[in-house]
Amino acid sequence: MGVVDHGQAAAGVGLGLNGGMTTWLITGCSSGLGRALAGAVLARGDNAVVTARDVGAVAGLVDGYPETALAVALDVTDGGQVAGAVARAEERFGGVDVLVNNAGYGYRAAVEEGDDADVQRLFATNFFGAVALIKAVLPGMRERRRGTIVNISSIGARISPAGSGYYAAVKAALEGLTGSLRAELEPLGIRAFAVEPGLFRTDFAGRSLTQSADAIGDYASTAGPRRKENDRVHGTQPGDPDKAARVMIAAVESAAPPSVLVLGADAVEAFGGVLDRQRAELEQWRELGTSTDFD
Repeated sequence: MGVVDHGQAAAGVGLGLNGGMTTWLITGCSSGLGRALAGAVLARGDNAVVTARDVGAVAGLVDGYPETALAVALDVTDGGQVAGAVARAEERFGGVDVLVNNAGYGYRAAVEEGDDADVQRLFATNFFGAVALIKAVLPGMRERRRGTIVNISSIGARISPAGSGYYAAVKAALEGLTGSLRAELEPLGIRAFAVEPGLFRTDFAGRSLTQSADAIGDYASTAGPRRKENDRVHGTQPGDPDKAARVMIAAVESAAPPSVLVLGADAVEAFGGVLDRQRAELEQWRELGTSTDFD
């Protein structure tokens, strides 16, 4: 494979394992941002391990790229399938340069309405599935002293809307993990960052969205409007998944990707509003907050 300049690779030049070709492993490619990203990666000539629980759902995406695409069935909650997907990537392409943890789905419920089993499944997929993939690719990345891990979060982690408490919590957990991961991996020449998309025209608010079975009347005016039967956003979201894919690729190739990449004008505005409110609240409570130290 030749000698790789670790500093250059860490600087975002995008050195891959096969003569400069970057190998991506992307989860959740059957639709939405994952599918758009996989298509963009393949169109630019990179290798891509394209995964979905139903591998048939990505057949049309990979058929045109017999040399650079590998379709793999992957349920991220299945440890055997996680290990198998990484092993197949290593066997076919020599390893994984970029892991994108995109697999996941939404769940809406007032906190009191949330079903314990539903919430456990949500965390198993959206959080612990990502953790399993990270652990599976890191030995190879550490050995090569290069690589990038991209964890797809949500602006929901920042704004915590009523009715999305559990989804906001699972994405906030993923972002917290990503921040620590970034600090741990930077000295090794490996980068990690989170992506916070806003509303994009995908199946997220349609087929992919789940919710609590029962609704409590007292939450009709807060969590209620976000229930599927009341939400009219599906199909009208402002974000273009293909444009998002191009921006994510640019961030991966950047010499200094952000700790959190915010995607969509709606998300950027919402993020800024949260920061402004938090700063104002911090200053309002500064005196009392700093009064707790020993004299």
